[in-house]
Parts: sequence; structure tokens; C-alpha cells
Amino acid sequence: MMRKALLLAACSAALAISGCSKDSGSGGSDIEVTNTEYPEQVFWGDTHLHTDNSIDAFGFGNRLDTEAALRFARGEEVTATKGEKAKLSRPLDFLVIADHSDAVGATKALYEAPRIALLGNDFLLRWYDMMHESDEGSLAVTAELIDGAAAGTLPEGLFDPEESADRIKSLWTEHGEKLDEYNEPGKFTAFHGFEYTPMPGGDNLHRVVMFRDGGDKTGTMLPFASFDAGDPEQLWAYMAAYEKSTGGKVLAIPHNSNVSNGRMFAMNKLDGSPIDEAYIKTRALREPIVEVTQIKGDSESHPFLSPNDEFADFGDAGWDKCNLSCGKDMPPESYGGSYAREALKRGLEFTLKIGANPFKFGMIGSTDSHTSLATADENNFYGKHSGNEINNKDRALAPQNLGTRRGRFGWHYLSSGYAAVWATSNTREAIFDAMMRREVYATTGPRMQVRFFGGFDFTEDDTADLVKTGYAKGVPMGGDLSGGDGKAPTFLIAALMDPESANLDRIQVVKGWVDSSGKSYEKIYNISWSSPDSRKVGADGKLDAVGNTVDLTKGTWENNIGAPELTTWWQDPDFDAAQNAFYYVRVLEIPTPTWPVYDALKFGLTLPDDVIKIQQERAYSSPIWYTPAATTS
Repeated sequence: MMRKALLLAACSAALAISGCSKDSGSGGSDIEVTNTEYPEQVFWGDTHLHTDNSIDAFGFGNRLDTEAALRFARGEEVTATKGEKAKLSRPLDFLVIADHSDAVGATKALYEAPRIALLGNDFLLRWYDMMHESDEGSLAVTAELIDGAAAGTLPEGLFDPEESADRIKSLWTEHGEKLDEYNEPGKFTAFHGFEYTPMPGGDNLHRVVMFRDGGDKTGTMLPFASFDAGDPEQLWAYMAAYEKSTGGKVLAIPHNSNVSNGRMFAMNKLDGSPIDEAYIKTRALREPIVEVTQIKGDSESHPFLSPNDEFADFGDAGWDKCNLSCGKDMPPESYGGSYAREALKRGLEFTLKIGANPFKFGMIGSTDSHTSLATADENNFYGKHSGNEINNKDRALAPQNLGTRRGRFGWHYLSSGYAAVWATSNTREAIFDAMMRREVYATTGPRMQVRFFGGFDFTEDDTADLVKTGYAKGVPMGGDLSGGDGKAPTFLIAALMDPESANLDRIQVVKGWVDSSGKSYEKIYNISWSSPDSRKVGADGKLDAVGNTVDLTKGTWENNIGAPELTTWWQDPDFDAAQNAFYYVRVLEIPTPTWPVYDALKFGLTLPDDVIKIQQERAYSSPIWYTPAATTS
């Protein structure tokens, strides 16, 4: 049995580790920033980035630290781990570095330890030698870590949090000081955070934990580790304790429900007991948003759940076969608890049955990059981890599953995504508060602007001053509608293309509702599209395809189809005032090449037929919920 103090000794030898708002923790000063009357600007960020402090990222080869990650996100050029110069074409507005709380910094500390400190422990000595021997050896160590964590077979006390508390405290403090140094209210926002990483049996139940506060508060508590079963209720209790002891604020963001084997949005608690009202209210408070698209696939929906949705298969390939560790197959019957749209429908069922909704969440995207580089552009994709950065010619076709080497290849990874936040200023307070009210949306990478308002009194003329009217007469994305005296809700929706990306194909509204018997339904409405004179919606509700201008021999497309902007007014034609419902917007670009196409052109590769070479990038808004007047939500 592993001696608990051994790794501690090794690690210690290597690492000692409207009006104005005031953003605290900014290099020791308070900076006043003027907030706009209502959110006038969308801010772009990544809430899920890993540096060399993450146990797996370092094992995968990442050697870029907190400062490098912040510099890159701010638009500066850095040198990637494998030697390439890396730079964003446009800086981000905010960043959450979410290193794993489990054994944070442990592989780095093990690597940097004097080898003599490990003599007498064959297990750690073998890992040490493998990590120093080659990149392949380091990857093998990381695979063993992931598989062992999923199976519960790692030696007892290997990364004991109590034994490592001093090292973790030192690292957490140093990391927080760097975040506060780089936080510039009004220009760039650096958030404190970490990732809570339980995966019982290999089923992903991960959450990013994001703080509103600076290091003066976050430094008073260590990141919460998940070592055992990782019940989210334990995390929520930690969050409540943090807020009580510091007066600060914190939220959690579930991600990769697509590889949770149905457990992320299950109809019961993790232990199998029924979900009750207390659980529902706590989850709704603590988890106001969900990450629905990222490198490890897309979690909006699946063709098995949405057979009438022709666009439901985006980002599903490779990820719908097995759970996170790929140690367990995922039958289609588990998909209901794995995808966001079905979870939103389940939330309506709970509302009807209990009067409260555990799955009332907004939607964002983020990268989950383990390279310290927050890249989501197809032609600038640095991969999931440093073993498959942009200069690796084999990365698209090589087996790339994180643990068990089956079922997934490099091309299954997506160059996705980003979080878009409508906030009154670029500050910790304003962005965090926008997330709490769910005024956010997800994109798979392109920075298209999406507005979505709901009300009962909008008219087509209101599109002329859509934003001001939207706030004055209705609610934005993430909001609630109730009553309406039986009138069908009306919506104002606008989408503007990313000037560095492709034209827009269409705007769709995704509606979910539940009938009086508790059965839920969904429907996709095409409500605005390019070339409306020549493209028509058929009797089946499907819209003629926009076309395809992609040239795979050059990795290009032409913006001579699609539209740069789409704006519309829409009223639900199938509204029933007695039924709980939600509505969210999906915006599709015209077809563009995927990152493996750029790799194939760069390295002279021939991609197999099953590799997805052309896709339609997209955005998902947060929903607007309708609740009958007599029902609570």
C-alpha cells in the first residue's frame, strides 16, 4: 500500500508552491468602470482552460503556466509547448483558468522532484522514469491516471489532499496572485476558478467552479477535490460554505454531459434516491449555466433523441459510443440524461410534477483545452493537449481517447467553443452576474452576435429598435415569461455574422413543452434564412439547404451564399397557454471546412471518407421559459 507521505515529500522537494462597479482583487487596487444602462456589448471568453498545473495537462506534456495562458488570451503571442508560435487573431475579453482540483500540480511536482526522493517506491519511480524517458511515456502515465481514477484502482493516499495541503495552498495563492495581476477591469477579466472532476465508473460528472471574487477571498479556501464518488451535492455544500465565510459568490458549470452515460441530467440523485424540492432549488441556484459545446464533443442534442432535427448530429461522432474513459459503452437509452435539450424538457416535467425545475440553465461553450491556449478557430486549432498540437501531422487520424485506446480518433475532437456574455461592462461582477441571470449563449467557435428577446406585446415594427425595445417590453435570453392573458408569446431575434467567419444560413427556434399528462415534446421552427425568395420551407417544416461553396483542395469557402445578418419577429403558432414551455435560438452558418482539412493540406494527408470535413458552425442561445400563471418555476 502506498505511503501517504511519500508523494508529499517528493512534491515538496520540487515545488513550494448602472453607475460604477468596483472590481476588487486587481493587482491590489480597486478600479471603477462605468456600467451601461443595459447590456450593450457581448463579451467573449473561455471558462474552461487548463495549464501545466492540471495533473493530466502536465502529463500530456503542457509546459505553459498561468501567465502564458493569460497572455495568450489577451492576444499576445506565446510559444506553445511544442515550439510553434501561437497567437489569436482577436483577443478574448475574459478567461477562467480551471485547473483540476484533484492533485493540482502533482504531476509537475513529481516530474521536478529529485529522483532519489522516490527510491523505495517502485510505483512512483516507474512513473517518474516514464515521464522523463519520452513524450510517449508521459502520455502513458496520464492514461494510467485517468483509467485508474475512473476504475478506482489508484493506490490509496496517492494524492491525498490533506497530506498535500501546504503545497496546494502555496500553488493556489501564487496562481491567484497572477490572476489578480492580469485582471484589468474594462479591458480584460481574469476569473479565479477550478475544475471539480468526479467520474464514477468513468462517467463524466465534471463541473467548472467560477468565482466572482479576487484572491483576497478565494485564497481563504482551497479548491474542492472530488476524490471519492464526487456527488455534486458535496460541491454545492462547499460553495455555500465559501459564500457564508467570505461574503463572496461562486457558480458551477457542468460540462460534457455527452459522456456522462446519462448521469449528468438523471431523473434521480447520484445515489438513486428521488430528486426533491430542496435538491432542485440548490441545483438551480448553484448551476445556472451549462457548457454545451467544447473539444470533447457537442451536448446540445442527438439524432436518437431528436429524429426530426436534421442538425442534431453536430459533434456527436465518436463521443456517443462510450463514457469519458471509454471503459463503458453508452446505450442510446442513456442519452436522455446526457444532452441539454432533453434535460430542458425533463426540467419542464419536474416543474409540472413538483413545481420547481432542476435543469433551468443557460448555455455557453468553452474549449477545455489542456494546452494553456484558448483556441477555437478551425484554422488555428492547437488540439486537446500538447501531444496533439498544431505541428503534429498525425493528430487527426491517431487514436486520441484520453484513457482506453478505443473508439475515438483525433478528428473526433472539435475546435470548439466560446462563451458569449451580454454584460454591462467587462468586469468580474458584471460578467458573473450576467451568467447568473443566464444572459449568455454558446458558439462552436465563430463570434457571431445573437440577440433573443421574448414578450407578449412585440410587433414586427419592433425589429427597427430591437435591443432597446427588447429590454423595455420583454425579457432577454435566460429570462422568464408568465401569464400573458392567453396570448402567444412573441420574440425578437437578430444574428450578425462573425466578420472573420462565414455568412449565416438560418435562424431556428427550438421549442420544448410538456402536456397535462407530463409528457414532453419538441419542435424545430425555421424562422429566418438567407435567400428567402428562392429557399422555401416544405410541408415537413424542413428548409431548402443553403448550398455549399467549400473547396476542400484549398480549405476555403465563398461568402456568396448566406446572409451577413438576419433579423426577425416570430410568434409561436402552436402555443397553448396551459403548457409549460421553453424556447431557444439556434443560428447556423453556411458550410465551412473542419480543422482536419487544414491539417491535410498542411501535411499532405489523405483523409478517410468517415472523417467529417465540412460542417455548419453554430450558436445556441440560452432559453426563455414560459410558465402558466398558476404554476411556479
